[in-house]
Amino acid sequence: MSKELVKKQFGANAAAYATSAVHAQGASLARLVELVQPQPGWRALDVASAAGHTAFAFAPHVAQVVVTDLTPEMIPVAAKLAAERGIANVTLELADAEALPYGDGEFDLVTCRIAPHHFPHIDRFMAEAARVLRPLGILAVVDNVVPGGESAADEAGAYINAFEALRDPSHHRALSVAEWMAAYAAAGFTLLHVETAPKRMAFTAWAGRMGVTLPTLAELRRRLVDAPPAAAAFFAVEAAGDDLSFTLEEAIFVGRKP
Repeated sequence: MSKELVKKQFGANAAAYATSAVHAQGASLARLVELVQPQPGWRALDVASAAGHTAFAFAPHVAQVVVTDLTPEMIPVAAKLAAERGIANVTLELADAEALPYGDGEFDLVTCRIAPHHFPHIDRFMAEAARVLRPLGILAVVDNVVPGGESAADEAGAYINAFEALRDPSHHRALSVAEWMAAYAAAGFTLLHVETAPKRMAFTAWAGRMGVTLPTLAELRRRLVDAPPAAAAFFAVEAAGDDLSFTLEEAIFVGRKP
């Protein structure tokens, strides 16, 4: 998948991420700050920030946050939100998660929330996060996860990833918890904490955030309603008036560099 596609998708829908409840108010945001326990002297880097919600949650607790995104249109959206909230200790820069433009050991904390499923090479992101962190620095990741580890779970994971990619062609692949744990270990991190939590999604708002066409909306709805058993159990679809609600699973990973 081309990174140009990521920029195209998010550039066209940048403003929606400023008001997205999932990104701005999701339960994982406060929980991430609670788990990381940021310190006043820290310099933090938020990778693939979109509208900057994660960076802004950490900003009151650290000395500085560098807010980065691959998509040029996201930078003014995040800048506007920071100004509206009176957040002054942030800088905003374009950066590729897999080739960060920073020196070795520049940061005490790297965060990345609800974004890695867009990265073509998770191993490169993990290596870059490890490189720019100081010794004992923290890498905190939140992302959607899929079932995995046995044949039925792997099939469900593939179905869920295909469903996500239909809505957003820049979706590369959500990993399983086991794959994330292996990625942390491969990059040399000591994993300090892992937790998962379901998040209920309103179908129409979820699909609309990426500006899908009416035929795509209809196909997404069909795939949700007609999902095979393992994926259907994961989605737990329910009627919500004229809409549908369904479940995605989110995981938080916190690791320390040696």
